[in-house]
Amino acid sequence: MPQAPADYQSRYPVDFGAIDPAVRQTVVQLYAADGGKARGLLYEPARGRPRTVVIMAHPRVDFFHHYSIPYWVEAGFAAFALNTRYLNNDALMLHENLLLDLAAGITYLRKECGFANIVMLGNSGGGSLFAYYDAEARKPAGSRVAAPPGGGPPDLNQFDLPAADGFCVLAAHPGQGVVLMGTLDAAVVDEGDPFAGDAALDMYDEGNGFRPPPAASVYERGWLERYRAGQRARVARIDAIARRHIEEAAVGRAAARAADFASRPAAYRNYMSRRSMAPRLIVVYRTQANPSYLDLTIDPSERAVGSILSARPDLANYHVFGLARVMTPEAWLSTWSGLSSYANLARNLPRVTVPTIVVGAAGDQDIFVADVRAEYELAGAPDKRIEFISGADHFMRAGGIAAHLGDPRPRLMKVLCEWTRERFAT
Repeated sequence: MPQAPADYQSRYPVDFGAIDPAVRQTVVQLYAADGGKARGLLYEPARGRPRTVVIMAHPRVDFFHHYSIPYWVEAGFAAFALNTRYLNNDALMLHENLLLDLAAGITYLRKECGFANIVMLGNSGGGSLFAYYDAEARKPAGSRVAAPPGGGPPDLNQFDLPAADGFCVLAAHPGQGVVLMGTLDAAVVDEGDPFAGDAALDMYDEGNGFRPPPAASVYERGWLERYRAGQRARVARIDAIARRHIEEAAVGRAAARAADFASRPAAYRNYMSRRSMAPRLIVVYRTQANPSYLDLTIDPSERAVGSILSARPDLANYHVFGLARVMTPEAWLSTWSGLSSYANLARNLPRVTVPTIVVGAAGDQDIFVADVRAEYELAGAPDKRIEFISGADHFMRAGGIAAHLGDPRPRLMKVLCEWTRERFAT
């Protein structure tokens, strides 16, 4: 059984510590059908080619050393870690382009490597990504998404999206936009000013029930309903800003295509040409503000006070680093808008009918018990299963009130490997 290094809890949170040097590793350059470039790293046992490979990817996170990989290989499977064209880059991310990266990876595994079975591992943001992919892959051409929410390419009907055979939904977001809608600070009243706020909707105001961590807060349920409505209203406000910016660029492009454009004054031509380049970016402040971080009576679980990013979300809420901090309007609508993005599990999981296992971390501070149970109910697979790993945080490290149970990863991987072996030969 792979062993975690003594300092694994302080490492990059999704990495394994070491792997058997006899494991074969092949770096793969992937070019999607639209020309976008991604990279893959294929891990195989020292001898032979297994019949089954597990593919894992995240919209932006480096999965080349995902903690599950040594376990998959030791169990006799191959593992393929795919880093997308948007590695470490939310600013330009269109989920529709990510689907083309996944298609390139699955095509490589099926056609060039000859794997009989491909199992998708949708971990964290990879869960909503793979669900979106599989839901679209199983639609006939002509009925798929024809454009991202902000318009423009790609038209998924124009591309081959080969299907996979199984799906592991692991500590998965219900959708990156859905998660962000739950963590956006509803008190923000001016998207250009991180300090402008409505005290009546400030979850970090002691008058509303806040207590500084590590103490727990308690929010009155009527206030919580108003807060959630405020979060949704803020997403709608940012959506409207994004669509105004997109329309402004469209006006510039239409002007540049007009028959009389060449005869117009130089100042006009320069102005419209520059507008057509869509120069505006969206900055989203204060994105660490989910009352569930601090009020442990909301969807009770094994979690501790705090978020997956900070033990003090009241301070991290104002940090320069944050989810969805800077992006194009198109990227906001495609990836981070809880109202506009197509990459959400409620939309896509009912269309996923391959064998599916849904696994939650009982101490997860961002994906809660109710989220995991909802994902299981949404799954359209006749063959589906749900499991919770006790004593585990979002990254399947020891965490929460049951952290004393030790490293959760061996327990997790025993479940996943056995489930996979029962359905797909190694």
